[in-house]
Amino acid sequence: MNKTFAIDVVDGLTAKDKHLSSKYFYDDNGSRIFQEIMNMPSYYLTDSEFEILSLQAKQIVEALKFNQPFNIIELGAGDGFKTFKLLEYLVNTHIDFNYVPIDISEEAINILSEKLHERLPELSIKPQVGDYFEILNKKFQGNMPNLLLFLGSNIGNYLKDDAIALLKLFNKVMNSGDKLLIGMDLKKNPITIKNAYDDKDGITKRFNLNLLVRMNRELEADFKIDDFDFYCYYNPETGRVKSYIVSLKKQTVFLKKINKTIAFSQNELIWTELSKKYSLKEIEKLAHISGFQTKQHFLDCKHYFTDSLWQKE
Repeated sequence: MNKTFAIDVVDGLTAKDKHLSSKYFYDDNGSRIFQEIMNMPSYYLTDSEFEILSLQAKQIVEALKFNQPFNIIELGAGDGFKTFKLLEYLVNTHIDFNYVPIDISEEAINILSEKLHERLPELSIKPQVGDYFEILNKKFQGNMPNLLLFLGSNIGNYLKDDAIALLKLFNKVMNSGDKLLIGMDLKKNPITIKNAYDDKDGITKRFNLNLLVRMNRELEADFKIDDFDFYCYYNPETGRVKSYIVSLKKQTVFLKKINKTIAFSQNELIWTELSKKYSLKEIEKLAHISGFQTKQHFLDCKHYFTDSLWQKE
């Protein structure tokens, strides 16, 4: 049993306003469902970032201004679909670098490593499985410059203070002159955003409810999945998408492995995810507060998304 998971579940489900951390979405099954989400036509984020990394790889590499071999350290690498285009460009132009993908899902890392060995046999790849907070400190030791990748709008999952704390942690372990390429979703038509996060096929609902499936499996809980539903909304003024699991009736759930009973009232919410959308001005302010200098924004053709290049000051 994952003790941290058990503690976080009890803390979250016994709080006045129930919540669960979105990092627990990504067990092996959750990672597979997220691949489905990324393939949805309405989920523009994947295509937007893929376009940036496909068409602007040369410009991104030139903006790094690294004049020696370097490391690319990617946090939450997943299936590596978007990053592949950047790696492909680097390999094809015979630039000397190591790729260090980090992911909490061993299955995701194994699939990624196998795929990259097959498609880019010359690539130097050093995969890591685990929580990237624990791995990061070791990875920035040595004299090689580093490019840290934090793609896919992952930073949008953090509350403002937590986002700043995370970025300051990145800054702390990075060396002077190291770069961070950070994916951030931009504010846009609210309808476009709503359709991306509340799909008609219910894939996002299944992704959220998989948290209950995970608790049933790992904590021997007795959640009846059909007694819960999914809800999300977007506030265009704050740029926040918030997602919830909804208890459809008054009920109790027993978590056998930790001998804990949780009571739910009818229509009670479990907050599961925040997805923050930014303006370019907000991004530059966030970089400055976190100890970075904004070097360049790489945007897709619709200006839906940016991969912004920051440098440790």
